[in-house]
Amino acid sequence: MATDIVAIARSWIGTPYVHQASVKGAGCDCLGLLRGVWREVNGEEAEDIPPYLPDWNAPGGETLRDGLARHLSSIAFANIAPGDVVLFRMVPRASARHCAIVADKDGVLTLIHARQNKRVGEEPLSPFWRRKLAYAFRL
Repeated sequence: MATDIVAIARSWIGTPYVHQASVKGAGCDCLGLLRGVWREVNGEEAEDIPPYLPDWNAPGGETLRDGLARHLSSIAFANIAPGDVVLFRMVPRASARHCAIVADKDGVLTLIHARQNKRVGEEPLSPFWRRKLAYAFRL
C-alpha cells in the first residue's frame, strides 16, 4: 500500500499550485494533492471538504488534523515512513495547515507536497520541515 501511495503521489509532481483544486496536471494545493491520491487509492473521497482560507493564522482549531484523524491512524514522529501523511505548523502556535506525503530517495525521507507559487514537488524531510512537524498519520 505505501509503495502505491508514493508512486501515485509522484505522478502528481509538476502539477501547478491552485488553492482548493485537486486535479492532477491541472492544479492542486497540499490538501488537494492528498485528496487526489486518496481517490486513486480508495475510489472516492472520504468526506466533503468545506472551503478553507489559505491564511496560516486563520481561526478554526485543528480542523485538518481532526479530519485526517477520522480516516487515518496517528503515529509517532519516530515511526514516519514512506506513504505516511504529515502535517506542519507553519507559524508557531497556529493550527497545522500544511500537509505532505512522505516518500524516500536512496534511504532519505522526502516530502511530496504542493506549495503556494510552486508546482507539486519532492524535497528532503529536512531539519526545517522536521521543526515544523505537528502530526503524522498512516493509512
